[in-house]
This record gives sequence, structure tokens and C-alpha cells, in this order.
Amino acid sequence: MRVGHGSAELPVPDGTPMGGYIDRPGPSTGLADPLSVSAVTWSDGGSRFALAIADVICVNEDLAGRARRAAGCELWLAASHTHAGPETGCVPGGGPTPEPWLDRITEAVRTAVRRAIEAERPCEGMAYRGELHGVGADRSRPGAPAVVPLDLIAVRDGGLAGLLVVLPVHPTVLPAANRLVSADLVGAVRASLRRRLGEDVWVAVATGAAGDISTRHTRRGQDAAELRRLGELVADRCAELLAGPGTPLWQAAPTGIASAGPTGISGAASTGIASAGATGISGAASTGIASAGATGISGAATTGISWATRRLTLEPAATTADEAALLAGYERAAASGDPVATRLARSRLEGLRARTAPPVPTGVDVNVARLGGLALAGLPGEPFLAVAERVADRPGEPTVVLGYVNGYPGYLPTAAAYRRAEYEVLASQVAPGSAELIAETARTLLEEL
Repeated sequence: MRVGHGSAELPVPDGTPMGGYIDRPGPSTGLADPLSVSAVTWSDGGSRFALAIADVICVNEDLAGRARRAAGCELWLAASHTHAGPETGCVPGGGPTPEPWLDRITEAVRTAVRRAIEAERPCEGMAYRGELHGVGADRSRPGAPAVVPLDLIAVRDGGLAGLLVVLPVHPTVLPAANRLVSADLVGAVRASLRRRLGEDVWVAVATGAAGDISTRHTRRGQDAAELRRLGELVADRCAELLAGPGTPLWQAAPTGIASAGPTGISGAASTGIASAGATGISGAASTGIASAGATGISGAATTGISWATRRLTLEPAATTADEAALLAGYERAAASGDPVATRLARSRLEGLRARTAPPVPTGVDVNVARLGGLALAGLPGEPFLAVAERVADRPGEPTVVLGYVNGYPGYLPTAAAYRRAEYEVLASQVAPGSAELIAETARTLLEEL
């Protein structure tokens, strides 16, 4: 396998509307740390797969499609979900990406992928997984254990060449009052790892299934110093995992095997390896929650790199929540002087107000890939952590799950979460059971791939 990494800056002018918070006091006024698009590419000599991670609040389907065409190969575009970047059309259920960001992000992806392809070289892959303590916890449950899984994909060419980190924690350390552009927690982790590993080792950080996980109950402040502290905690844990045993994923490409070219690699037909069709994949219409599209499986299943996509239509959510009652609850919490209760009550009110009316069915793509011995799932929107853990519960095969990939349907709570009227459920546009359907679809596609 040949692996490469590239990046491109994503400049944000002063005066740019910022995404993530309803009560932001105004547009951006400066730069705390730069935003970027990071791309990692894998090539086996016949097919190429690219993962690009953009420091933006969300990736809508129009942007994902344009970026894939610009990349010239199979591409997943994931949002880091920073709440200190430009507004890119982050509304429950998804929407159009506003100009100029549709063009600017596409061009940054094109540049990052091109640089990654140019940097490709034979490398081995290793997977590491462990618990991360003290950084993220269920943000709607004060006192919940501050423990999340941490996945690492190490790329080696004798020594460590690069590291892909998947961190299922909302990058929301900086407050709504902040108007300085920042990659927030993702940027802090990147910076800490670069200091630790050296400038010769590339680092890419993706946000996992963080729909219900944030730093709300673990952070000690909401400033640059706290970002550095949390970034160092993640970097420390990465170093511990890398010092321990890992799981081999792929071998370096034998000398003399050419890498695939940068264009025309949407499938494997040109290499003589047929891609799988849509047969044998049952629809989901009988569940009453979603129906399956006919996109089928594409890719090069016998070459070490393969991928699959299934289109689903998620039924809309219905809510009986009363805004007046939620407002009264917020006023009572504020009067009590309890900051935690006040924050939770305010978030419930914000969740209800964030819903679009009336809710409509939401189309989503569920994406999976195999990169040697690594199973990768790219889920749209903001799945709860338990959704990813269901996908990853596949003994004997390392499985890594990313969130915020190729579309933004909004929050994807577990069915059990709908029993509590918390922010994520109140803001969600999809019916109970939708997240479970997405998880089972990803598992099925991985088994069939």
C-alpha cells in the first residue's frame, strides 16, 4: 500500500459569519489559529481512496459531491465540526452550502488531495485503540464517566511517517462569545502531536461519533490555555498507545508497483477488476423508517482497497415538546443559580428552536471502506457514540468510525435517547430508530464488501 498526506489552508476573512452557536454576538474578528483541510490518500496500484478533513462546522451533500469530483478519486469529506469557523450551512436536516465556501472548500480539498497523491510512498499501517480519560463525556448527563474510545491509524515507513487520530469529542472548548477563528480541540490536538512527534510526521485528526459527547463537564476553562491542556492530554494518550502493541493493517507496496493516477479513479473498471453491483443488498423499506437506494457497492474489492455506499431515506421526527414549558424550565434553572442546570435547560430550548418546520424525510449516504485489514465507516451528521460502538463491535477486525462525513442530517440519537427531552433529541430531524438503521446498514455493507 502507498499512503500520502497533504494539507491546504482555509483562510477566513474578518467579518465572516461563524457557525455553531445561535447566540454568537457577531461575525469573526480575527484568527486564533489557522483552519485547514487535511487529506490522506491510499493507493494499491489499481485504486485510490482519499479521506479529507475540513476545519468547518459541517459538510453538506452538495459540497461532498463537488469535492469528490474535484479530487478525481473516491473521496470522503469529513467536517472537524469546529464551532469557531465559518458557517457552512449547518442546519438540522442539511441544506445548501453558502458561497463562497462551496468553492473555497472544494479548492482546498483539491489542493490537499493533490499534495497527498504527490507524497504517496510505500508504507505499512497499524491500528491502536484505547480509552481516553478526562477529555469528553456525555454532555447531557452531569457526572457521567469522562471516558471515550480513541482510535489511531499509524502509517510507518521504517519509522513513524504519519498518524490519523479519530477523536469522538465535540470540538467546543471555546465559548459562543468567541469571535476568533480556530480549529478548537481538533487544532489543539494536532498542535500537541506535532510538538511531540516532530515536523517530519504528519498528523490528521478526525472527529468520531460525537453527537452526545463534549468537553462541557471536563474543561476547566474556555480559552487557549484550556485547549492546550486538553490537547496535551490527548497527545499523552496517543504516545502511550503507540508505545504498546498494535494490529497490522497493510504492508508497504512492493517495489515497482505504480500508484494509481490522480484522475478517473471512481471505480476499478479501468483496471480490469469489476466493481460489485447493487444485487444482494436488501432495502430497508420494511422497517418503516427508511428505504434504501440503488447505489450498490462500488470499488475494487480484490485489490486491498474497496468501498461501498448505501442511500437511505430517514423518516421525520415528531415532537410534542412545549416551547413555553421549556422556557419556564430555563427561567427556573437560571433563578436557582446552578450553572449546570441552567446550561442544560438553555440547550433544550435551543434544540427545539433549531428544528426546521415542518420536518421532512431526510436522505443520507452510509459509507464504508476497506483499506487492507482496516474497516472504515463514515457516518453522516452527528451520530451518538453508542451508534459508532455498535458499528465497531466486530471482533477480529479493526473497525474505525467517523462522524460528520458526506452530509449533514443533524443529530442521530439512539432510540433510547428519545425518552429524554434533551437538546440533541429536540433538535433532531429524524425518527427514533434511524441511528440504529444507519449502524446496521454500515455493518451489513462491511460484511458484504
